[in-house]
Amino acid sequence: MDLFDRQGLPPADDSPLAYRMRPLTLNDYVGQQALVGPDKPLRRMAESGVVRSMILWGPPGVGKTTLAELLARASNAHLEHLSAVMAGVKEIRLVVERARQSTAPTLLFLDEIHRLNKSQQDALLPHVESGLLTLIGATTENPSFEVNSALLSRARVYVLKSLTQDELIAVMRHALSDEERGLGKRLIDVEEGVLETLAHASAGDARRALGLLETACDFTEQRNGREVLSKVMLADIVGHHSSAFDKQGDAYYDLLSAIHKSIRSSRPDAALLYMARFIQGGGDPLDIVRRLTAIASEDVGNADPRALPLVIAAWDAYLRLGDYEGQRAIAHAAIHLAVAPKSNRIDRAWKAAKQFTQQQPTLEVPSYLRNAPTKLMEQLGHGQGYRYAHNEPDGYPAGSTHNCWPEEIPVSRFYEPSSIGQEKRFGEIMAWREQRDQEADQAP
Repeated sequence: MDLFDRQGLPPADDSPLAYRMRPLTLNDYVGQQALVGPDKPLRRMAESGVVRSMILWGPPGVGKTTLAELLARASNAHLEHLSAVMAGVKEIRLVVERARQSTAPTLLFLDEIHRLNKSQQDALLPHVESGLLTLIGATTENPSFEVNSALLSRARVYVLKSLTQDELIAVMRHALSDEERGLGKRLIDVEEGVLETLAHASAGDARRALGLLETACDFTEQRNGREVLSKVMLADIVGHHSSAFDKQGDAYYDLLSAIHKSIRSSRPDAALLYMARFIQGGGDPLDIVRRLTAIASEDVGNADPRALPLVIAAWDAYLRLGDYEGQRAIAHAAIHLAVAPKSNRIDRAWKAAKQFTQQQPTLEVPSYLRNAPTKLMEQLGHGQGYRYAHNEPDGYPAGSTHNCWPEEIPVSRFYEPSSIGQEKRFGEIMAWREQRDQEADQAP
């Protein structure tokens, strides 16, 4: 579907107001000033006519599709539009074939790119890499979770934020005054507070704001021969939107942060409170379960080794049960994490190991730990001296000669178990093994 050609046509009068009011230039675009304001990256792309592959990450209704259309127009590109929900490898190949035949550069807008499976992403990658296609992917999901690293490395990620209340009001005022595409010919008078109410109910979503405005304008009153949009008429229109959480600014991520920090602080009730607010406000429960997975290793760790498999089981249960019943499984996991003993020793150990290896770029694996699949490698000593743990007393090859550490580097300790929960037992086991090492080293 060629959206660039479609842009050249005036929208039909019976098209939804949100569609009719799509900006035709960046100067008409409302919001995202950090990206499209003067001397900002997407503004510079549009002015130069050179558009690079990118992923636009943000909540619904913030202008991702519109940005793609405006950038395509600015660069004189042929714009192809695919939805990852409907498109497969076949549709991607058809776009590639049309791009090869086109005399103009091809910009592919791929909506909901997070829904592409691995084979679909692999089919797309070489053509983005070669420059045949300039990719603009749109997603409401964290692309680092959903888009493979090869594709992600070839596209700059831009984060779009929910529109503020003032920006939503500006969008609606423009629709009310625009006589060609909007509602301006009706000369509707709007009571004080009406647009503020609609903006609040829209939760940062311009498409929703214009949809609510259009619906509200179907129920105007007649006063002295003029249409009036009154606040009294709004109750039934926006009532079912009142539970939406406020996405202005960083509120979406603040709720996820509140869930995480409540669990870390061992406050299960607070965690459930913010989870309920997040989900009832339209947040994706999978965003929560991803955060819980991180918490299981980062904040609970080996103090309760059951935590991580429990969260993974809750994730699986959610996918199997569906949203309504599955939410209970996520709550189950969150309560367990909040009540469980806490330890960040895994996180500390992993960071210490990474920092250490950065300082030791030439470390070598000891010869007795190396793989020896060929005779030549055996002759070079690979694998010689390796002690099979299951053949050792108590299943432990004791002694410093088998500490599995690079020979040229002094041994360092990354993992220091806490004295909390199951990790206390881990510490006891490690202390016992250290004692065995000392005894083995002292033996004649």
